[in-house]
Amino acid sequence: MIKEATASAFVLRRTERGEVEIALVWHPRMEEWMAAGGHVEAEEHPAEAALREIREETGLVTQLIPAPAVALPAGFPHTAVAAPWWIVEMNAGPDNHTAVPHVHVDNVFLAWAADSTPVQEADHRVRWFTRSQLGEADAVAEDSRLQAKEVLELIASGHVVLPQ
Repeated sequence: MIKEATASAFVLRRTERGEVEIALVWHPRMEEWMAAGGHVEAEEHPAEAALREIREETGLVTQLIPAPAVALPAGFPHTAVAAPWWIVEMNAGPDNHTAVPHVHVDNVFLAWAADSTPVQEADHRVRWFTRSQLGEADAVAEDSRLQAKEVLELIASGHVVLPQ
């Protein structure tokens, strides 16, 4: 089975009322709301791909929210790269990268939109969801719904601290 690296990201913002919202994009081929994302290109690592996909699909400039990780040893001579919150394998049908069924190895990130005003035209429709709206919304991909609800629960419980 062919396996391809992909990267996706749940983009977060805080409303003027202080409520946290999470952005999902409308995927025209899948006809569902899901996290922004796509294939990792040959010249980039998954964190770079996640930021690129966010910008292309939402028009937003964001920063990745670090996932819990063990610190590198003192004096380690190499640069750390942002780690995903989850890495999952999912079956994928033919797409614009691979003409046969294959598997996406998806690196899932969280990203912060300090300013939720797009800096460029978005490739997809973007919708912001609160925790309660996620449970009621139609056409949200179930895997995205489960992950988004978990992210918002982690924030509500204080296990994830958002930038100001």
